[in-house]
Amino acid sequence: MTHHLTRDEARRIAVRAQLLDAQRPGDVVEVAEQLGAIKIDPTATIAPAQHTILWSRIGWSYESAQLTKAVEMDRVLFEFDGSFRPVSLLPLMLPWMRTRPLRDSTKQWVEANAKFRDDVLARLRAEGPLLASDIPDTAAVARDSEAGWYGPNQVPQMLEFLSRTGRIGVVRRVGRHRVWDIAERAFPADLPEYDPDEAARMLDQRRLQAAGIAKQKSPWTRVGEAGEPATIEGLRSKWRVDPEALATLNDDSDGRVAFLSPYDGMLFDRPRLRDIFDFDYVLEQFKPKSQRKYGFFAHPILIGDVFMGMLDAVLDREHEVLRVNAVHELIPFEPEEDEMVRAEIADLGAWLGVRVAEF
Repeated sequence: MTHHLTRDEARRIAVRAQLLDAQRPGDVVEVAEQLGAIKIDPTATIAPAQHTILWSRIGWSYESAQLTKAVEMDRVLFEFDGSFRPVSLLPLMLPWMRTRPLRDSTKQWVEANAKFRDDVLARLRAEGPLLASDIPDTAAVARDSEAGWYGPNQVPQMLEFLSRTGRIGVVRRVGRHRVWDIAERAFPADLPEYDPDEAARMLDQRRLQAAGIAKQKSPWTRVGEAGEPATIEGLRSKWRVDPEALATLNDDSDGRVAFLSPYDGMLFDRPRLRDIFDFDYVLEQFKPKSQRKYGFFAHPILIGDVFMGMLDAVLDREHEVLRVNAVHELIPFEPEEDEMVRAEIADLGAWLGVRVAEF
């Protein structure tokens, strides 16, 4: 059966799947289990992405120590590829991690550095957990400039390779620096085992759970044949919808205001934003100042299921104040919406523990 949805219905499904409706989740783990990934980024015009993402869902009761506890003490979340993820996803990811295809340049680099790889694993096994700076660089061959911003030290690149192939994991952070250990100690020992095809299907289902609705052949939100087929009024493309999201479509749930970090997963699938939200989002962080329209790291403002504005604000820690440079109205606010946005800014200041400058 193909479900025929209006754009309003598609937006409500997406907003609820991302835990951005009025019914807020209770804790960090609930958010991670639903979203699948919480992006880590240190850019902190307001707060680092991982904390803003959680605050925008949980609200005033969220504290950064809750995330640290879930990762480092309870070990119900783990860090991988720049995001915190629930451990329930790990057994679905491991088959792909262990068999993922490698670029020819990576294969050649790893083969030339087989002893270096073994040295890193042996040191972690004997002495771990360790920072990258604790591990000597014994590489025989250095990667060329295409490796990016790592610099001449080959240890961080080898750690990334071993992490992406499931041999090691991040167990905690010291400031911004990751602490690594072998997989046997970094991850739980009693994880279920799945064959690669079954794991891939289950991963598709989890991606669709987080999205609620996604284009069937989207390279941004890969859901394969998960869920059920759907069409959206006015759009020609084929979609997949999460049946559990459909089942709650008509549940009563008021909208609310949410400020989204530019690295929020809700914003990742840009084509979907354009298709169902009519929101053409561009992050201006890497634009020259003269070309910025909304600000260096402006946070999109979601009101209900419509992106209605952009918040350009900066946390001034030295003076303990949240400075709101501008609230850009993409769609003119009604008086009630303006009041809601101002109240959310006040809540943001209270969560940060600072006053809000007049704006």
